[in-house]
Amino acid sequence: MLSDQISRYVDLHRNLGRKFVEQDRTLQLFAKYSEAFDEQHVMVDRLYDWCGTAPTQNAARTRFDVVRRFCLYAHSEDQRHQIPPGGVFGRGRRPRPTPHIIEPEQLRAIMQAALNFPSKDQITPYTYHYLFGLLAVSGLRISEALALQRNDLVDDGLIIRNGKFGKQRLLPLQPSTRQSLETYLAIRAKLGAMGENLFVTAGGRTPDRSRVCTVFIKLARMLGFRGPTDTPGIRLHDLRHTFAVRSLEACPCNREAISHHMASLSAYLGHADIANTYWYLEATPVLLREIAAAGEQLFTGGTV
Repeated sequence: MLSDQISRYVDLHRNLGRKFVEQDRTLQLFAKYSEAFDEQHVMVDRLYDWCGTAPTQNAARTRFDVVRRFCLYAHSEDQRHQIPPGGVFGRGRRPRPTPHIIEPEQLRAIMQAALNFPSKDQITPYTYHYLFGLLAVSGLRISEALALQRNDLVDDGLIIRNGKFGKQRLLPLQPSTRQSLETYLAIRAKLGAMGENLFVTAGGRTPDRSRVCTVFIKLARMLGFRGPTDTPGIRLHDLRHTFAVRSLEACPCNREAISHHMASLSAYLGHADIANTYWYLEATPVLLREIAAAGEQLFTGGTV
């Protein structure tokens, strides 16, 4: 059956270290659609029809691209699978949300507001408070932070076991960050919050990722850091952007130091390619002043 071959394809990618969750979901939906017509192989016309039911052009393009990549794999094993031409639904790219650099006073206000967030249990407000703080001072991905276990806090820092593409790394911590995490663990113990996960809600469960993002936005909106619903503004992932930018601002302004700093920052953030680290950087007044000074020095015949 088509769904069986899709399962083998998904397993292949997961064995290579990819999570492949959305791709799996998309392919299984296509298999269900095709098998309703008693088709056991990918038919181009059927793929076009299915993509045409997508709610938007971008969604249709995503469906098409995921299934076409599967077609290339399936056709190599069974040529009855048809391969559609590439780019039928265009080659658009999802627009990048505008990053926002969060000011220290904004972060402090959000963390304080998190302690007063209404909850059915006592531990959840503390969880949001310390989770937001860790994301701000470490640049961790939210998925990495929520995957942390209590025993991942070791003498040398935090062990990140659930990094992107299955990568693991050791994250050194400032003494103040370690003290904050130990304070959170003490509060957990006092409130009787159980479980091996580091960040928990009632019953020892890890907070839901989408819920954490929603709470952050609600707090930011309540404090006036975001506009009304459906308008852009600061979001949880901006803590990672802010960490990268503030880190570069603190780096000595010379080429060699910056080169070493970027390599270290890339490893710290868990990037597979340093180009991904540059993607996180945004112009700030501090960086623009340094760029202007360096440009003027070059213009007058100096070196940078």
